[in-house]
Amino acid sequence: MTILIEQPDHYGSDVEAKTVPINEKELVLDGGFLIPQTNSFGHTFRDYDAESERQEGVENFYRKNHIYQSVDFVKKMREEYGKLNRVEMSIWECCELLNEVVDESDPDLDEPQIEHLLQTAEAIRKDYPNEDWLHLTGLIHDLGKVLLLPSFGGLPQWAVVGDTFPVGCRFDKSIVHHRYFKENPDYNKSTYNTKYGIYSEKCGLDNVMMSWGHDDYMYLVAKENNTTLPSAALFIIRYHSFYALHREGAYKHLMNDEDVENLKWLHIFNKYDLYSKSKVRIDVEKVKPYYLSLIEKYFPAKLKW
Repeated sequence: MTILIEQPDHYGSDVEAKTVPINEKELVLDGGFLIPQTNSFGHTFRDYDAESERQEGVENFYRKNHIYQSVDFVKKMREEYGKLNRVEMSIWECCELLNEVVDESDPDLDEPQIEHLLQTAEAIRKDYPNEDWLHLTGLIHDLGKVLLLPSFGGLPQWAVVGDTFPVGCRFDKSIVHHRYFKENPDYNKSTYNTKYGIYSEKCGLDNVMMSWGHDDYMYLVAKENNTTLPSAALFIIRYHSFYALHREGAYKHLMNDEDVENLKWLHIFNKYDLYSKSKVRIDVEKVKPYYLSLIEKYFPAKLKW
């Protein structure tokens, strides 16, 4: 079942789409994982111009996302969900909640999210067998998508998924469907529409407000529940949808030295996050004991969400 809450659709339908071709040099990952040439729909990955059955929905999603994601909206969401007072449950219980969630912003996949989580984690595990923290990061990186569920407020898709970007400074033109930012209330505000906006050079991404979604929420959940995962894992969780940074190289002027180091791991992770999306099924019961042991190692038994 796809979870989608409709928003008023009274904006234009023209879209500035962007196609990102596969870099042939990246067709084989570090440990030998072969990158498929096409996604589940037979198109190149992250091709926002492809005529697929989901293309129109993806375009409509980004129109709403770019219009409504403002500084005021992000502050409101961080204050509300930062309380972590919705429910107490384990990491694995949260994984199971994602069985009915499909990400409508993703042009590459229409499988339940639990499939993608395990595809990512198992691909990383194969190539980096000694980095168990990275395996677990692959499993949990999208758990924040529970925000789509009614018990978590049933947020609309544009407030949960899709590419993320900083708010409080100029929207970089590398962000997909950039033209829709013109309708964003922050677009013409002098405080926000410069290169640095409310930030300063090398201030550190921890001090930058990102568009609200599952990334930032899961980052808050992990951090506030005192995970023992390394800082690189938290960096991956918060910025794995920040394609303007790790794909296009934008916003690097805001990064500090620790961000620069952690970005190296995000580049590794992102290849598995993006290219492991396929129709290959994972035997959940077979791999479950291994991931339960990692959860026990890096998280408390119950977390506040």
